[in-house]
Amino acid sequence: MLSTYQYPKYDYVQPPEQKSGERKRHPVVVVGAGPVGLAAAIDLAQSGVPVVVLDDDDTVSVGSRGVCYAKRALEILDRIGAGDACVAKGVSWNVGRTFFREEEVYNFNLLPQPDHKRPGMVNLQQYYLEEFEVRRAQQLPKLDLRFRNKVVSVTSTAEGATLQVETPDGAYTIEADWLVVADGARSGIRKMMNLEIEGKVFTDRFLIADVVMKAEFPAERWFWFDPPFHPGHSVLLHRQADNVWRIDFQLGWQADPEEEKKPEKVIPRIKAMLGDEREFELEWVSVYTFQCRRMNDFRHGRLLFVGDVAHQVSPFGARGANSGIQDADNLGWKLKLVLDGLAPERLLDSYSEERIFAADENLLNSTRSTDFITPKSKASLTFRNAVLTLARDHAFARTLVNSGRLSVPCFLTKSRLNTPDTDAFAGDMIPGAPMDDAPLQEDGQDCWLLDRVGNRFMALVYVESAAAVDAAMTQAASTLAAAPIPVEVVLLAPTAGPPPAGLRVLEDVAGRFAERYDARPGTVYLLRPDQHVAGRWRAFDTARIEAALARATCNAQ
Repeated sequence: MLSTYQYPKYDYVQPPEQKSGERKRHPVVVVGAGPVGLAAAIDLAQSGVPVVVLDDDDTVSVGSRGVCYAKRALEILDRIGAGDACVAKGVSWNVGRTFFREEEVYNFNLLPQPDHKRPGMVNLQQYYLEEFEVRRAQQLPKLDLRFRNKVVSVTSTAEGATLQVETPDGAYTIEADWLVVADGARSGIRKMMNLEIEGKVFTDRFLIADVVMKAEFPAERWFWFDPPFHPGHSVLLHRQADNVWRIDFQLGWQADPEEEKKPEKVIPRIKAMLGDEREFELEWVSVYTFQCRRMNDFRHGRLLFVGDVAHQVSPFGARGANSGIQDADNLGWKLKLVLDGLAPERLLDSYSEERIFAADENLLNSTRSTDFITPKSKASLTFRNAVLTLARDHAFARTLVNSGRLSVPCFLTKSRLNTPDTDAFAGDMIPGAPMDDAPLQEDGQDCWLLDRVGNRFMALVYVESAAAVDAAMTQAASTLAAAPIPVEVVLLAPTAGPPPAGLRVLEDVAGRFAERYDARPGTVYLLRPDQHVAGRWRAFDTARIEAALARATCNAQ
């Protein structure tokens, strides 16, 4: 039990298949009601896909576990209806500081530019995130969330999967056209299917201590190398909700995990760090090793693997849950199109391709961070300490300091779903890029760009004045909107003006959209449902948009 959190107990309800004795088939079954499985299920249910979620527990995660949720993950949580609750409860921050022994040698700002809705990071215990997602899931009529339903066997076929599930009322069978596997790093389903996960396990151990205390430290990330209170090792400090502070102590490979978790071992470490006079209470303690590894493929027939079951990284950089939530974001719209018969199954191969590309980027960064934090040779240690010493006074050395390159969204630049540029553009919003936010107005009301896009294909057209839009574009917009895979055309303008019939107009009040998207009159961006850029041009052309849409949905001949 935790002193700051009351665990919810979710009701078990006997499954309808068990009551009737009938074997039912569902379009999608998700196994695992953690942050990633719930995100995938909510995204699908919001789009109208019936989803069954199976979880073997009846509460949220024990202990705080995941802590840091990056800006991109928050934007996805906004899209599925859980972002506001997370930001309201969590601790927002942008600044991180790195110390070597007793001195600060380096700091960074995750969000140096103004005019973004969300901060660079929010710290929030994982059990809160899961609780908010469960609350959202329970609002959706298309989502059947089943607690205390444990999957004990899976049979995969070319048409789907058959699952044997155990409950307090006995066993039953359920069938799925598609199975989304989100049962975590120790996935039972991955083992049942004899699928491998390959990579590197690091020979070091870290102690997590969550402590409750009142402290006036700023809401920042603090990381120490070789501090006087824990010499020869590293320490990380984060503030979470409810005055809970996360402290990570590097222990070394020889440390006994069970011994190190005992209060008589933990408390002296914390007192050495905080001082004898500061009062605190231990909330949760764990010792972990970490690894950087992934599955070779995230799609195996009708089984789709998301989150920690597919890829695992060290906790430095907050790339685990953040990457998993982006998996769900990438998968949902593709699976919806395939289920609706509007895209071929090979579109789901692009889920695996794009998210393996992202996983490899995370694995590379995580491995480099771990090697810097825990050097394995005398030469590596000498190099690291030299970098930290130089970083105090020299900018070039600061780029080499690596206390965990923090999670950023992956730019899917090599995706076959992108339509390459044929016109000249500046800036970062290249095909495959996750969209940057911008403040706007619609109908005179302040809003944010990312709150006005997503869940569907959209063409943003930047115009000098909405009033100048001709009948040809209005007709083309109607044609695109009526297509089997609709594309909504939305105008962006420096000032709104009277909107043409049937078209929405967003006003670029601060000029941030024009700045961040290198937009000038005539510029068009085709956006995917997951808020990534599919293609862009300097002039509106229906044929180009239709061709890019076909490419983005694997419908191109």
